[in-house]
Amino acid sequence: MYLSNVELYYSPQENYSGQSVKISGEEYFHIVKVMRRAVGETLFVTNGAGKIFRTQIEVIEKDFLSAEILETYEYADVNSNKYFCIPRLKNPERFEFALEKSVELGITNFIVFESKRTVAKGAKIERWTKILISAMKQSLRSYLPAITYVKSLKGIIQLDGEKIILEQNSNKQLSELVTDSSKKYYYIFGPEGGLDESELALFNEENTYKINDYRLRSETSIIKAASIAG
Repeated sequence: MYLSNVELYYSPQENYSGQSVKISGEEYFHIVKVMRRAVGETLFVTNGAGKIFRTQIEVIEKDFLSAEILETYEYADVNSNKYFCIPRLKNPERFEFALEKSVELGITNFIVFESKRTVAKGAKIERWTKILISAMKQSLRSYLPAITYVKSLKGIIQLDGEKIILEQNSNKQLSELVTDSSKKYYYIFGPEGGLDESELALFNEENTYKINDYRLRSETSIIKAASIAG
């Protein structure tokens, strides 16, 4: 069953015990202080691991609430074998927008890396995770995407699976790619200005695809690819 027109909240797996779930922190504050929800009201909560629960608030304490699980909806992660490898973009807002929209379109694995033409450096895992949680709830999805950080493409090359390079000069369209659910696929995007020639040389030219026939901004390419792959 796919839900619509509900407010979805998130509570990690460790907060579930038997037929109840505990909600604290920012989610608790939003439910109780902002939305003014009361004992007896219905909440929809996800564990970020494929399940959404219809619950009823049982107890509201000073800094947490407890809700009884009434019904469970379980979903499959059909994109668990697809990893979006995204470079830090010069404009952080565009980078975060690409993350958000990719989650809404069903991508559940991200690897952020630094390329030779990357301007922004360093990881902001805590901030990015908040964006992923928000996008997951907004789109009523039940999988909290995983996000990791590597300093260069070499960290991705070593991973087991097919490496798909998104390059405007390719003769093949991404829409032509046929994937196998038993294999892992790493979709590698370039930053503003694209990947350096020495970086492109690290990969098999046969696995190079373009998003479409037009030059797109980096964040637009990521979102468009998510709509195709997702």
